Amino acid sequence: MLALRLTRSAHPAVQVRRLLVATASAGTGFLLLSTLGQALTHPEPSAASLLRLAWCTVPLAATVYFALAVARTDPGTRPRPGLAAIGLGPTRLMAVSATTTALSTLLGSTLALLLFLHLRGDLTGMPFDGAARDFLAANQPLPLPAALTLLSLVPATSSLAVAWTLRPRDTQVAARATPRMLGRFGAYGRKGTGERFGEYGRFGARLQAQPAGSRTASDGSRPTEVGTPRAPGSATDAPASAPAPADGAQETADHLPDVTAPPALASPPNPTSLPWGAAVLAAGLAVEAYANRSANPSAFPLPGGLPTGPAAVLLGWTLTAVGLALAGPGLTLLCGRLLQSARPGALRLLAGRGLMQEASRIGRPLGVVCAVASGAYTMAALYDSADPSFGPLTTLGALIVAGCTVATLLTAAVEARQARAETTAALLRLGAPTKTLRSAAALRTGALLALFVPLTLIVAELASLPLTD
Repeated sequence: MLALRLTRSAHPAVQVRRLLVATASAGTGFLLLSTLGQALTHPEPSAASLLRLAWCTVPLAATVYFALAVARTDPGTRPRPGLAAIGLGPTRLMAVSATTTALSTLLGSTLALLLFLHLRGDLTGMPFDGAARDFLAANQPLPLPAALTLLSLVPATSSLAVAWTLRPRDTQVAARATPRMLGRFGAYGRKGTGERFGEYGRFGARLQAQPAGSRTASDGSRPTEVGTPRAPGSATDAPASAPAPADGAQETADHLPDVTAPPALASPPNPTSLPWGAAVLAAGLAVEAYANRSANPSAFPLPGGLPTGPAAVLLGWTLTAVGLALAGPGLTLLCGRLLQSARPGALRLLAGRGLMQEASRIGRPLGVVCAVASGAYTMAALYDSADPSFGPLTTLGALIVAGCTVATLLTAAVEARQARAETTAALLRLGAPTKTLRSAAALRTGALLALFVPLTLIVAELASLPLTD
């Protein structure tokens, strides 16, 4: 009931994202049901039906990935102070997110079943009744358990992925596992919440009570709060002879987390992600080259009118896609560091630090989009117009994969914009021109395009070599 109320009262932009998840779920469910119809049309034992079902895992994975990105950016299920007191702790909010995702995907699966029955001719009274009667085996009874099993794949997988990703974690274990933050100068080695870029100079951020014995605390003319000067000799005025805290105590106080501070931006990516991603990418390209040189390669049918190639090509393409996804955060972090190199100005410094802080959030979707774009480029280069295998179902699958990956990247960009909203407001209060912030955003976009577009073209050219000879 709570999930239904949150779904109904959500922001229109959130509702649009949920409808997109339902649309992707409907397309994937229709592909699965079409595979079942094709198997009913050809009941003889054959590996073609199993192969078609295996190719449906690609749009299924893209749909689950998009549903997970939408669930992470849902503001209705985000933890807030005071919710645990009324029974909405992290576990309950995780269950609400999983239930909301299940509702969206179930809506899409229901639409897919209605469309499938309509094209079979089982539902009449609407246009295109029985338009695909021969292909969807209208003369055969539809096995309901098999259809429901296929339709439940998207809701079950999406809900489990959301529940696993948003599961509550131990705060002490997460604090020890947090990588080093990118704070101000001299605070690099700390593992606290860190300071966001531009937060150090925020107005009033340093006008707080200081430890006894410090230079700020010994001066009676300095205010303890904004607009509240402290009178000499008051109860809050520390005596001049009070000893200063020891270095160990001060260091311990510095490492204590600030529970009143807003949540920090995403932590920097693991520094080993780029080497691992590069290694997996190189392994995929090496497997493709080896498959091209093998004497008697085993033929493997590829979808979409692509020529039949060695079976190892599919393994090489998979490793290449995984390598690009792994290397995405590291490449984004590297791009931010390159923007700040060679004596940067305020614009390049702002754009570079922004990319470094957003590397963990937008790097992985960028790598996935790069992998999908390289696959689309390969399909366009190797497409044979005389081959009729590039039909409507292949087009639907390609549209689902491309649309889900691009929508995931846009959702991650929206999430990054929401995360840096306070930093942007602080910069505006400090007098930063709006034109400078827009120029920094344009510079970040241009730097990412300059890095990922050539990489996509190079990987696509290398991936198409085993099928061109």
